[in-house]
Amino acid sequence: MKYSDTIHLLGINPKITGTWPEEFPYNLPIIRHFSGLEFDSPVTFFVGENGCGKSTFLESIACAAGSTTVGRESVQQDKSLIKVRKLAKDFRLTWSKKTNRGFFMRAEDFIGFARKMVDVREDLQENLRQVEEEYKDRSETARIFARSAYLNELGAMRREYGDKDLDERSHGEGFLTLFQARFVPSGLYLMDEPETPLSPMRQLAFLVLLEKMVKQKAQFIIATHSPIIMAFPGAAIYNFDHGSMEKIAYDDIEHVRVTKSFLENPARYLHLLLDE
Repeated sequence: MKYSDTIHLLGINPKITGTWPEEFPYNLPIIRHFSGLEFDSPVTFFVGENGCGKSTFLESIACAAGSTTVGRESVQQDKSLIKVRKLAKDFRLTWSKKTNRGFFMRAEDFIGFARKMVDVREDLQENLRQVEEEYKDRSETARIFARSAYLNELGAMRREYGDKDLDERSHGEGFLTLFQARFVPSGLYLMDEPETPLSPMRQLAFLVLLEKMVKQKAQFIIATHSPIIMAFPGAAIYNFDHGSMEKIAYDDIEHVRVTKSFLENPARYLHLLLDE
């Protein structure tokens, strides 16, 4: 597979040259040992066990880059990122060309955005019903003008996300619909565990989307536990498990080795785990 040679975010380096502060998130081993990271692939994966710091580091990149969330809100408005925003100020980002395109998305953000879209659609439909009642004795022209703003917004939602609300679809279908709808070329996309709502088949579909988007000069930095998603050809993979960021080959990733071993002989694994 041939990639575009466009990598928007070239690297991250710490501004602090001495000792890091003691409080979270500075006290994470991955942060205390951080000396810099260069991006040499349009797709970069952060892998490792829960608690190793990969999500926190990804959030700090989003804050340092000034990303928006998938719901089009600035990460600066997210109260859950207050401490991470402080860390982000101690990072220096190097760009080939600064891009404001793209978004930052955590797995839980999809659910919140889907519910928000339902509320917006219901509000618009209720406003239409009120207009119909208020303007029932007015001219057709007056009714058209009164209804137009709400119909335009509903039409825009339908064009972007389809006729079904995102939460009426399966999580996987809704996630991929949202992902495609919000994608623009030449963007930086920061994603934390996108596999959460996706079945194995949907994860394969996600890989196809990644390939198409990379060809449109998109850059992805993704924290994941999924051996399927990690298999994206040509991706750079960094392991966070040992308190520092170490580039690792796909076949050497613990998640991959454990998954392969289990699938080759699940009975043996279950015997070792469950037999008393």
